[in-house]
Amino acid sequence: MLELGAEIESRDLDKTPLSVEEIEALIGDRDYKLFLNTRNELYREKKMAEKPPSRRDAIALMSKNPNLIKRPILLRGGQLLLGFDEAAYRKFLK
Repeated sequence: MLELGAEIESRDLDKTPLSVEEIEALIGDRDYKLFLNTRNELYREKKMAEKPPSRRDAIALMSKNPNLIKRPILLRGGQLLLGFDEAAYRKFLK
């Protein structure tokens, strides 16, 4: 991000996981399934693609297992961008 000239504030979710309340606020009215990291082992073990957990269960799992959250998460104003996509970053940060 710094190469794109953006100032960032970062948080290591492995050291300081998001609380259930923080995840709820982050997701807001968005589809919670977009926040699930499909490459995560727990995601695959629980076959979440075929049988997604409820919103409440997914948020509880993400709070206890931060690697289940798709990252990075970029917030700017009311906009949010999930996952690594350099072209989307450039557009998002303009």
